[in-house]
Amino acid sequence: MENCEQSSPRAREEEEDEAKRGGGEGGGEEDEKIIQFLDSMDSYLTLMDSLSSTLRQGWLELASARHSMGSSRISSALLSHKVQSAATTMQVAESNDKSVTELQTHFTLSKWAYLREGKYSGEAEAGGFQNKSSGSQLRHRGPNNFAEGCKESYSTINGSPIASDGNIQRERSKSLSVFGTLVPPKLRAAQVSFETALDSIVELANMRSMVLSSLSQLQQEMESSS
Repeated sequence: MENCEQSSPRAREEEEDEAKRGGGEGGGEEDEKIIQFLDSMDSYLTLMDSLSSTLRQGWLELASARHSMGSSRISSALLSHKVQSAATTMQVAESNDKSVTELQTHFTLSKWAYLREGKYSGEAEAGGFQNKSSGSQLRHRGPNNFAEGCKESYSTINGSPIASDGNIQRERSKSLSVFGTLVPPKLRAAQVSFETALDSIVELANMRSMVLSSLSQLQQEMESSS
């Protein structure tokens, strides 16, 4: 009887050690999910701040252009109301990963896209987060590097060549021709700023999808460990 009483504390200690080891393994996975969620949330807030700054800059440039040319020269009344091909298109793809409970959506932006002879061509913008799974990569991804990376990384879309920089500049000038032959540099700068803002919006949409997916995985991990 005494031997049983003496051995029971040691047995309890061994059980506690095993429970701690098991909890440590599960806790490590949970910590990883938490870090991934916080990292994606940090990137989302950084993009929100960048988008706000870009839009503010675009509106200031547009206001400066209206001040130099006059409000009657730069007005929505000058825009053409004819049916035109969309210069910018959006593609939405949903993840087929069955291991993820929260369906992750990926947005792809194509600027200056046209349908010519049944073929698709345009300047590709991949939303900034395709094939970016690690938190460290997400933390340093910004809209300025995003625009440059897309120009370097994407040369074809569905086998068709994308528009060259010269064609893009011509299309940009064509879209501004409704405001006159000679437009102030501030108006061109505003156009680029709003294009950059559109890129940031697509990045935000992809990051929001990633945040929701990370949150769903974290909640699932916490429920399974409880």
